[in-house]
Amino acid sequence: MRAVYAEPPRYVAGLPTPGRTLVMGVLNVTPDSFSDGGLWLEPAAALEHGSLLLEQGADLVDVGGESTRPGADRPPVEEELRRVLPVVRGLSEAGATVSIDTMRAEVVERALDAGARLINDVSGGLADPRMLEVAARAEVPFVSMHWRGHSTQMEDRAVYDDVVADVLTELGQRIDAALAAGVKPDRLIVDPGLGFAKTGEHNWALLAHLDRFVDWGYPVLVAASRKRFLGTLLADPETGEPRPALERDSGGVAVSALAAAAGAWCLRVHEVAPSADAVRVVSRWGREPHG
Repeated sequence: MRAVYAEPPRYVAGLPTPGRTLVMGVLNVTPDSFSDGGLWLEPAAALEHGSLLLEQGADLVDVGGESTRPGADRPPVEEELRRVLPVVRGLSEAGATVSIDTMRAEVVERALDAGARLINDVSGGLADPRMLEVAARAEVPFVSMHWRGHSTQMEDRAVYDDVVADVLTELGQRIDAALAAGVKPDRLIVDPGLGFAKTGEHNWALLAHLDRFVDWGYPVLVAASRKRFLGTLLADPETGEPRPALERDSGGVAVSALAAAAGAWCLRVHEVAPSADAVRVVSRWGREPHG
């Protein structure tokens, strides 16, 4: 991994361009997400938290109505729409740049109508055959993540010959599919999918070789915040118990700084303020001094 990136992260058409790595605040409007399920389920609470994320320095707010924690069941599409649409609309009307975190094309269509400006599909278009067509027609940025199956299946599929090479190959296939469907290259973002059909060792290997994804030429989104592999690393030294999800943010900030230094375009985090500070430090560190 490079110590400090030599040039600013790639930019994405239609999204903020502050000249540094972006910070995306997580807003889960679900009852069962792994670290904050149920906290922001009601629209008023979600809008209040979204506003707080913006105040803390979020460049984007990622609104999701389906938990993707291992073992989670999928909600009906009507329930997902009920959860996300008031929040997307309210934040968009308040001037926020909103991302819709969903694997369903119907949810994307409705969320874009409500003001969303970015599609974050953790399946990379595999979960819904209409997704890439909808993204291309809408001409909005599209995050394509490495994915091997829904939450009830993914832990059994965390088997690789060489995780970095295999993820690059499989994610490359999703890039090809998106481009073939008409998604424009300047609107395509990639995500190596930390924690999705990955063990902790797989996640660390992908982070150690993040520069291989950055060198691909597409903007890279890194989403490590509060994930299990951080809790395992930061386990209680006496009991061996993993650190609880809500106590992993300090480790997540370290990942934010290192990923920004490696050239990540954006970091998806639950606790925005520390990572917003970290990316500004990395940006300043990477500039040549004058005088």
